Amino acid sequence: MTLPWLSLADDTQFPPIEHAFEDGLVAAGGDLSPKRLLNAYQHGLFPWFNKGDPILWWSPNPRMVLFTDQIKISKSLNKTLKSSSLIITFDRAFEDVMTACSQPRTDLTDDPNNDTWIHPEMIEAYVGLHQQGYAHSIECWQDDELVGGLYGIAIGHMFFGESMFSRVRDSSKIALVTLCQQLSRWGFKMIDCQVYSEHLASLGAKEIEQGEFITNINKLCQQDIPSAQWRLDSDLPKAL
Repeated sequence: MTLPWLSLADDTQFPPIEHAFEDGLVAAGGDLSPKRLLNAYQHGLFPWFNKGDPILWWSPNPRMVLFTDQIKISKSLNKTLKSSSLIITFDRAFEDVMTACSQPRTDLTDDPNNDTWIHPEMIEAYVGLHQQGYAHSIECWQDDELVGGLYGIAIGHMFFGESMFSRVRDSSKIALVTLCQQLSRWGFKMIDCQVYSEHLASLGAKEIEQGEFITNINKLCQQDIPSAQWRLDSDLPKAL
């Protein structure tokens, strides 16, 4: 099977994800324009490629997802939530979070995205989506220093997670718990986690079939949410 190449002239069309290769690769080429990126996410695809390589578009099957009401808080994490002095914010330092996620790290050694895929071209594209109100970051602060967080894309009531980082123990976990608790209040049912990792599985994420994933995003992406709503409730995160 030949890998389809996308035209720069048409940023709306992708091959059917049912035609993906066994590893989930669907197409190559195109660009990272906001319109193309948003269209890709709404069709179950995401870009993932190393610096200097062609843009590659993926839709793995099965798909790793986290239902926001199924976040798993271990006893040790719950204890940390009760005692933590971390300050959690939304959208205060989006580019800094992306840059931190791009650095080599040892806290997520089983993360298949733990390589060089968050490079300047990707950062520029997602900062553009952030400026348009689609890309969001969750930050963890300790003494005014950014020590953990994550970022992703929100379309309607669907959140597409991209990457996370942690510089102090459990900071990325606290960011994810906070995100789940806030999104659940807003009616977001599911976070796309893309591919399996033990780290995400330990927090309650699981794999579902591609058809179920597409059914969910088709429904959730159509539900509007005011952009001004991206403010964290003052009582979050909550321990059990």
